[in-house]
Amino acid sequence: MKDTLILAIESSCDETAASVVKNGRTILSNVISSQIELHKLYGGVVPEIASRKHIEKVNQVVEEALKNADVTLDDLDAIGVTYGPGLVGALLVGVAEAKAIAYAKKLPLVGVHHIEGHVSANYIEHPDLEPPFLCLIVSGGHTHLVIVKDYGEFEILGRTRDDAAGEAFDKVARAIGLGYPGGPKIDKLSKEGNPEAIVFPRAKIGTCPYDFSFSGVKSAVLNYINQAQMKGEEVNRADLAASFQKAVVDVLVEHTMLAAKDYKMDKIAIAGGVASNGTLRAAMEKACVENGYKFYRPSPIFCTDNAAMIGVAAYYEYMKGTRHGWDLNAVPNLKLGER
Repeated sequence: MKDTLILAIESSCDETAASVVKNGRTILSNVISSQIELHKLYGGVVPEIASRKHIEKVNQVVEEALKNADVTLDDLDAIGVTYGPGLVGALLVGVAEAKAIAYAKKLPLVGVHHIEGHVSANYIEHPDLEPPFLCLIVSGGHTHLVIVKDYGEFEILGRTRDDAAGEAFDKVARAIGLGYPGGPKIDKLSKEGNPEAIVFPRAKIGTCPYDFSFSGVKSAVLNYINQAQMKGEEVNRADLAASFQKAVVDVLVEHTMLAAKDYKMDKIAIAGGVASNGTLRAAMEKACVENGYKFYRPSPIFCTDNAAMIGVAAYYEYMKGTRHGWDLNAVPNLKLGER
């Protein structure tokens, strides 16, 4: 059978990325142009600046991805692109680029859901992983617990009621003066602290045991800092970071193990930017070993935003017959499972 080559483009936030993926599992190239240093100045992503930078970089990353994969546009079978969720201006750059290439070369256009891309990152390094399996999706904007019933088919068991896990990390990092991006900085600092030093609350939602809530633990951290300041006490930032991180990780792992038991799932995966967190990866692996579950996680480079995961998701959509027209648009608030 002929190989299927897909060029994928990702521009949902502050990474401009392009990748060439063969047969849905083999990554021939994965080029990422990050804007982190640019947005550090502002303590977070500035949408207008992100959009302008995507416009500057998108042609370059596409050309580099093709060159690294040793293919040309004429070798491709389809173009995959993230069309939501994300920052509307940033998404539009990638969608416009993908539509232009697909139109010029008369190639099929496949729009990809960004979060489905994160889940699909698990297929890259785990050739044995096939649906169904349970997946915990944790990122700056999303925290979901889902059953992946088939490629591109999801049953949502739980979701956050307020802040996403990554959002809570960023807000706490800002509060203790670590700056942006918060997640990796808290993970690093927490290695120097005692996770048992401060007991922060773990929220449980009685009627929905798989749902999450992180606004309470975030508020508890802010209150702890404020009280220490009022008393003139010095805050041990490493202890605070470690204790906060433990509170979040405990809840993520506990809910995942509960769902695995209730739904009799023996394969568990994690996905999203926060899935690169070392403490979460270690805690999830330990819990899976103790319960006899098989644990899957992408390498950190495939946890954060990248186009390889979009190419994988696009391949399975393409094989199912999904095709988008020239009216494909950015959908910044696209929900998981929506098309």
